[in-house]
Amino acid sequence: MSKVPMALEAERAAPVRPIDYLDAAADQFPDRACLVSGSETWTYAEVQRHSRRIATRLRDLGFTPGAHGAVLSPNAPGAFVCTLGLLRAGLVWLPLNPRNSSIENGRLLEYLDCEILFVHSDLEEAVREVRARTDRVREVVVLDRELDDWLAGVAADDVDVVSAADDVAAIAATGGTTGQPKGVMLTNRNFEAFTSTYLEMLAGAEPPVFLAAAPMTHVTGRTCFPIMAAGGTVAVISKPEPREVLAAIERFGVTELFLPPTAIYGLLDEPALAETDLSSLRYLLYGSAPMRVDRLRQALDAFGPVMCGGYGQTEAPLMIAMLRPEDHYLGGAVAPEERLSSCGRPTPVVEIAILDGEGKHLATREVGEVCVRGDIVMKGYYKDPVSTSEVSRFGWHHTGDLGFVDDENYLHLVDRAKDMIITGGFNVYSAEVEQVLLQHPAVEEAVVIGVPDDRWGEAVTAIICTSDAAEVSDQELIDYCKTEIGSVKAPKSVERWTEIPKSGSGKVLKRAIRDRYWAGQDRHV
Repeated sequence: MSKVPMALEAERAAPVRPIDYLDAAADQFPDRACLVSGSETWTYAEVQRHSRRIATRLRDLGFTPGAHGAVLSPNAPGAFVCTLGLLRAGLVWLPLNPRNSSIENGRLLEYLDCEILFVHSDLEEAVREVRARTDRVREVVVLDRELDDWLAGVAADDVDVVSAADDVAAIAATGGTTGQPKGVMLTNRNFEAFTSTYLEMLAGAEPPVFLAAAPMTHVTGRTCFPIMAAGGTVAVISKPEPREVLAAIERFGVTELFLPPTAIYGLLDEPALAETDLSSLRYLLYGSAPMRVDRLRQALDAFGPVMCGGYGQTEAPLMIAMLRPEDHYLGGAVAPEERLSSCGRPTPVVEIAILDGEGKHLATREVGEVCVRGDIVMKGYYKDPVSTSEVSRFGWHHTGDLGFVDDENYLHLVDRAKDMIITGGFNVYSAEVEQVLLQHPAVEEAVVIGVPDDRWGEAVTAIICTSDAAEVSDQELIDYCKTEIGSVKAPKSVERWTEIPKSGSGKVLKRAIRDRYWAGQDRHV
C-alpha cells in the first residue's frame, strides 16, 4: 500500500481532519472508484461532491461545527457518504451499531446529544425511541426515502471549517460489556495516528481494495480512511455472510479486509472456500475478540501468509499492537502456540507499559494491567470526567486488560481485569481456561466466570455451547482442563446453554452472565 497521497503529504505539518484524506485522493484520482457495492460505483469526485452537498445543507440548516450527528444504517455506500458529509461540516460523528436494539440506540442518541440523524427506514424504531426521550434531535433524514429531496437544489460548494488536531471528530460508544456504554471522544489527531500507522504497518501494492463487510460503525469504518488516503477502493457488502464475503473477494479483487474471529470461522466452514480465488488477498485482519489458536492455524492453511492480528479498544482503536503476517511464522514453519496466541508487538504510534495497581512498571513476563499512551489514545469519555480520570492514572491510559510482555516484546493478554477469578486465594485468568475449553472438539463456545462459593470464595464455572453431535460429559470436560492446566484453574462445574449473550458488536456480555449468579452480592475483584 502506498503512503499518504502526495497532495496530503505536503500538508503533514498542519492538523489533518478525516475528510482531508478523501479530498487529497479526489484531487489526484477524481475518476477512480472510491466506493463500490453490487453494480453501484462512486468515484472519488462523486463522493467528494455529494459529501460537499450534505455539508452545505447542514450549514444552511444552522448546524455548526461541534454539533453532534449520527448515521444509523446497515453497511451502504450512501450511508458512509453521509458520515463524510457530517465530518466535512465539522460535526461530531456518532457511529451507531445497526445491530443494537432500538432501545439501546435510542438511549445512546439521547446520551450523546445527537442533533441530526441519518437513518435507514429499517431502523426508524430507534427514532421513535429517542423522540420519546428527548427533543434534542431536530432533524431526521431517512436515507432510502428522503435524502434526494433533502438535497434538492443544494450546490456542491465546499464548507470552510477551522479545525484543530485535538478537536473531537467522533464519539464512539463502548461495547457496554462491563456496564453502561461510555462515549469515547476521538479527535482529528486520533484519526491521523490510526491512518498513518495503518499505512506504515500494512505496506503493499497500490491501490488497495478493502472489503467493508463487518459493520462500518467500528474498525471497518475507521479503516476506510487509510484506504482513501492511499487512493484505494472500498467495496461494501451489507454483512459478513461467508458466501457474500468470498464472492466479493473474487469479484472486486479484494486486497484486504477486517473480520472478527467468529466471521473468519464462518469462512473456514464454508464449502465454497475451496473454490474461491484468493490470490488478490494480502491482509486478512482479525481482532475485536481473541482468536482460537487451532482456528488460526486453519486460517493460515486456508488463506496463506495474509493473517494479521490487531489489538486495540474503542479508546485506542486497533493499533495498540499488531501480529503481522510474518510474525505468524518462525524458522519457515507456522509459529508455536505462544506466539500465535499473542497480540503481536506494539505499533509505532504507542508506548506500552505493564503496571501494577500502584503504577509500578513490571518486569518481563510479570502480569499486570496493560497501559498505553500515544496519539491513538482518546481524548476522554464524553460527559464523564470521573471515568476519564480513573483510566488515566499515572499518565497512562489503562485498558482494563491484564497481560505481560515476553522476551521478544510480544504482548500477551491473560484476562480482563474485572474478569479475573480469585478462588481459594489463587488468581485464575478466565481467558486461559476458555482457551483450553475451546481446544476440545466438542466445545463451540465457552465463557468462564467465578460464581459465589462458601468454600472457595469464587468457584470457577464454565458456560459452554456444544455441537449438536457432541457427546461429552461435564466431568470429562473438567478432567480435560485438569490435565491441561491443573485442578486450581479447572472448572468446578459446567453449565450448557443454547446461546451465549453478546452485544451488538458480537462481544460476550460477561457482566450479564455474572449478574445471574451475583445478584444482591458484591464482587470484590
